[in-house]
Amino acid sequence: MRKNIVAGNWKMNKNLTEAKELIKEIKKGLKKEKVKGKRVIIAPSFVNLNSAVKKTKKSVIEVAAQNMHEAKNGAFTGEVSANMLTDLGVKTVILGHSERRSFFGETNQMLAQKVDAALANNLEIIFCFGEQLEDRKGGKHFDVVETQLKESLFHLLKENFTNIILAYEPVWAIGTGETATPEQAQEMHAFIREVLVKEYTKEMAEEVSILYGGSVKPDNAKEIFSKQDVDGGLIGGASLKSADFLAIIDAI
Repeated sequence: MRKNIVAGNWKMNKNLTEAKELIKEIKKGLKKEKVKGKRVIIAPSFVNLNSAVKKTKKSVIEVAAQNMHEAKNGAFTGEVSANMLTDLGVKTVILGHSERRSFFGETNQMLAQKVDAALANNLEIIFCFGEQLEDRKGGKHFDVVETQLKESLFHLLKENFTNIILAYEPVWAIGTGETATPEQAQEMHAFIREVLVKEYTKEMAEEVSILYGGSVKPDNAKEIFSKQDVDGGLIGGASLKSADFLAIIDAI
């Protein structure tokens, strides 16, 4: 049975002192009864991962990395390998975020290699994908999303998807204050699940958690999460304030 998940992507925010304080606040506000049947994940920057793993060791909070390189090692200045993450105790990695695609030129083919490297190192993946504004305006949003999934993930066996969380993020709704309506989110999530049914099986598709990412806030989270095929959220800005993040966790 698929899990409800709230994952906070901190992006390039919070120095070590600030990260420790935010984790402390989230831990204090998280009651075990409130997270029953849910998963709570935070993704600090690379430099704060070691501290975050230690600070969350005896809590329900899980720690993810925001990215990784596909190579085992080598002359890739500024990059981090899967083994470096697992050696720290990190068990999950975000791949394919729209900012990585847009600012750093990550393609579907590159991401397929990263996916393989992550799975080979027993890392769970939060795989991000979604359309640009011009794609939606042009009515190409379904085609774009299906292509991203096919080219990056559909070389995998269905068994591999036990270690994959999907995160649909309409790029036009990230950090813009714009949000897909709950109906738009449900429409796309249902489409994604149907694509999985066609490529694999209905049973497998029903087990995959699909998160929505795009300006989720405490005041819209409950309505978005109420939709049948929305299994939680990949939260950006609102995950940087403990009160907002805790309210979003409560909403699912």
